[in-house]
Amino acid sequence: MSRLRRMPPRQTRRRSYDQYCAAARALDAVGDRWTLLVVRELLGGPRRYTDLHADLPGVSTDVLASRLKDMERDGLATRRRLPPPSAASVYELTERGRGLLPVLAALSDWGAPELVERRPTDAVRAHWFAIPLLRALQAPGRVAVVEVRLDEGVFHLRLGDGAPSPYGDGPADAPDVRLTLDTDTRTALAAGALTLAEGVSAGQIKVEGDAALLGV
Repeated sequence: MSRLRRMPPRQTRRRSYDQYCAAARALDAVGDRWTLLVVRELLGGPRRYTDLHADLPGVSTDVLASRLKDMERDGLATRRRLPPPSAASVYELTERGRGLLPVLAALSDWGAPELVERRPTDAVRAHWFAIPLLRALQAPGRVAVVEVRLDEGVFHLRLGDGAPSPYGDGPADAPDVRLTLDTDTRTALAAGALTLAEGVSAGQIKVEGDAALLGV
């Protein structure tokens, strides 16, 4: 008979704080590193795995795959196959996942003062500024598709129309308004240090299209 002792099964890491608290329950689902940034990307609409990996510089393929799997299990995201002729699969947020938009908006507001200076190691994508600018441009009753042109690239916002995706990467098909602004102006606008009207009046923001839709 073998003298080797049978090793106990390896225990998997628990993902719960085991606290009967709403904040703890929320962090059980989205508190892992990278999860909220994956949500940020998917708020722009369905994305392929390769697109997500490209726009999340620094995340490993294993970690990204693990986070997506966790998000599917927790009901935050789903994966579906695109119809022919495409053979790709995309990930998209569920209604519960889209409900994290106010959370990311609040985090963006809280973190805006840290954008005073860009560090040499900082990656950047234009659409990362969509959520803070959405907060800056949104207003009761305001409905418009706004294309935003920054030094880093182009994205578009969907204001007030109840669309599942509040923003999209790249130009809009038929924007109502187009805004062009530089890096410093974008940062000031997103941080609340500058209003849209002030930026337009000072010549820091170029507006094309129906400016009245944005109240300027």
